[in-house]
Amino acid sequence: MSIGPNQVVTIHFTIKDSRGAIVDSTDGQEPYSFLTDSQQMLPKVEEVIDGMEIGSKMTTVLLPADGYGEYRKDKVMVTARAEFPEGVELKEGMTFLTMREGCETPVTIKKINGEDITIDFNHPLAGETLTFDVELLDVRDATPEELEGDDGCHDHGCGCGH
Repeated sequence: MSIGPNQVVTIHFTIKDSRGAIVDSTDGQEPYSFLTDSQQMLPKVEEVIDGMEIGSKMTTVLLPADGYGEYRKDKVMVTARAEFPEGVELKEGMTFLTMREGCETPVTIKKINGEDITIDFNHPLAGETLTFDVELLDVRDATPEELEGDDGCHDHGCGCGH
C-alpha cells in the first residue's frame, strides 16, 4: 500500500533506546494517528510505513540522523534565572516549553549554578540510535478540518511527548 500526502495514518509503536529501554510505546493505550508529510512523524518512519500493508508489523533501526538528530553542543546555553517565570522552583532535569521561531519548543534545565541556568534545546533523544517497532492499523484521507489543524509546529513527533 502506498501512503501519500494528506493522509491520516494510525499505528501502534514502541521506541527503544540503544540500551533496549522502552522510551515510549502505545502498548496498552490508544493508537497514535498522524497526518502524513506534516512533520508529526519522523520522516524515516514514514518511509518505512509507506509500502506496509494494514495489519503488518515492522522493526527499523534509526541512527541519530534519521531520528532526533545528533546531540549538538551549540544547542546548550547559559541563561539568567530572570528569564524564567517568577516564583517557579527550578530543578535540574525540568523541561519547559518556550517559543522559538514561532513554535513551542521544549528546553531542559541541565544545570543550576546560582543565577546561571544551563539549558539544552536538544531533543531528549538526540544522539540516540533508536529501534522503532510499528504496526500499521489504518490509513485514510485527512478531512478538511484535520488539514486546517496543522500549524507546522512539530519537531518530528512520534507521540512520545518529546
